[in-house]
Amino acid sequence: MMVKFKIDENLPSETAEILSEAGHDALTVHDQQMVGESDANLSETCRREGRSIVTLDLDFSDIRTYPPKDYAGIVVLRPARFDKNHVLAIIRRLPLILEAEPLSGKLWIVDETSVRMRD
Repeated sequence: MMVKFKIDENLPSETAEILSEAGHDALTVHDQQMVGESDANLSETCRREGRSIVTLDLDFSDIRTYPPKDYAGIVVLRPARFDKNHVLAIIRRLPLILEAEPLSGKLWIVDETSVRMRD
């Protein structure tokens, strides 16, 4: 199933390429001239466009502020290291996870070895 993603500015631009090559529709915050936008504006744009946000921003893991049911999905990455290649290795896992689990209406906290899911 194809998922529409919005890639936050705190992730490498290759994130969109990886997800697009896996058959998903992925746009970056840079693509839409949204660099520097507030989390509130970014989340509202994602909701309006039906896009799942992919981010390193822990604010998006607060389900009181960003109830997963209100979104097409929220993916918060929690890498042990933040070097580009390490983060991209976690991103490469996402298409495989999507084959087994739906993202819509859920919060995923993704690290090197696991995915925690909240409704």
